[in-house]
Amino acid sequence: MKKQTFLIYGISKGLGKALSKYLPKKDDLVYGVSRTEPDYLNETTHDIEWIAADLSNPSASSDVVCSRIGDQTIDCLIYNVGIWEHNAFSETYDFLNNSSEEIINIINTNISSCLLAIQNCIENLKKSTNAKIILIGSTWGLDNHNGKEIAFSATKFALRGIVHSLRENMREYGIGVSIVNLGYLATDFDYEDGIEKIIQKSNGELIPLQDVVEAVRFIVSTSNASCVKEINMPAMKDINL
Repeated sequence: MKKQTFLIYGISKGLGKALSKYLPKKDDLVYGVSRTEPDYLNETTHDIEWIAADLSNPSASSDVVCSRIGDQTIDCLIYNVGIWEHNAFSETYDFLNNSSEEIINIINTNISSCLLAIQNCIENLKKSTNAKIILIGSTWGLDNHNGKEIAFSATKFALRGIVHSLRENMREYGIGVSIVNLGYLATDFDYEDGIEKIIQKSNGELIPLQDVVEAVRFIVSTSNASCVKEINMPAMKDINL
């Protein structure tokens, strides 16, 4: 199997950590972007080159990543970044209590840095024979969800807009563009615990990270004759939709 090179954003914890550790095969290369250094860089059979970048500053972070990857072929770009309001997902959420600085920071991190990350990596992706761009979205970006978080939801809807338009731009190069819209994730549990234990501990109300890794692995495994547009993946007990 041909060695692959991944560019994965948000690898320090949670889903990004799981994707960085368990999606690549032995001898693959991961360029992993995060603000804080991951604690597992020497625990994998594949190489991980950490790139320190603050995605709340789109231009600066984009320049840092471009400088590190140079003209390296990139087979798969995964933008797994999503921050939300300080009072999100709680009974105390109130849009009026979100400052302009907080809203702009959410937009810069979730959207502006995403756009620049993709734009600046297109030439690297074009060098691959079967390149993929995968954005990690949210059920907060789907029609008729019942969440209240306005800025977070706006950015997740925007991701879907990026994917649909970007696909038309990348079609001539055979670059697949996909989005995975996720519900509540079991990010507080260790991946190594295994699915059954995680389901038991979370009362089946959270999506095991293993399921998401497998969904992304499916997209990566498809040929450039196929187009996986969207995967919507709420938890079975999630009534947000």
